[in-house]
Amino acid sequence: MSAAREYGLDEDYEWPRPPADGWTADDLDRLPNLPPHTELIDGSLVLVSPQTFFHTRTMRLLEHALLVQVPGDLDVIREVTIKLDKRNRPEPDVLVFRSEADTGPRQTWLEPKDVVLAIEVVSDDSVDRDREVKPRKYATAGVPHYWRVEENDGLPVVYVYERDPATNTYVPTGIYHDQLNVAVPFLIEIDLTDINRRHR
Repeated sequence: MSAAREYGLDEDYEWPRPPADGWTADDLDRLPNLPPHTELIDGSLVLVSPQTFFHTRTMRLLEHALLVQVPGDLDVIREVTIKLDKRNRPEPDVLVFRSEADTGPRQTWLEPKDVVLAIEVVSDDSVDRDREVKPRKYATAGVPHYWRVEENDGLPVVYVYERDPATNTYVPTGIYHDQLNVAVPFLIEIDLTDINRRHR
């Protein structure tokens, strides 16, 4: 199978040719026919593989649980990019952001100063990005909280990090199996075993 077809594109699709100094964050909104959820990391386009049921159900679980508990000055959204700088525009799977940053239905990205929590659900093709590259970039940009979610026996395990402003790096604050209970960025309780629950 060709790469184009794997991403749901026509066989004769021509991949965009990068400029000599790489793509910029603004190019993501201008390039035609990019596959869904294309990210920009260090000026290079990153195409994601098709999502697994675990990945999709984990995003659904976290989004729904956070929406019920988020305070009024914050909001929750899935799969929206953060414009970290000119050459980096990653797309967290779920994020919590300041409600005032919502500029309307055609908005495609957020600034890091408006993001309170970025969550990445690790896939086979994103292990290095989610464990090393993205957390380093989120912390440097000032995103105060980061969760990395990995699969263990079909259930999510959540690795929770908080940014140390003195070093601009994340410090691990807990690993959660079955039940997640944290006090920051707000009081959050999530039954992680609910991943396969269909009705709420």
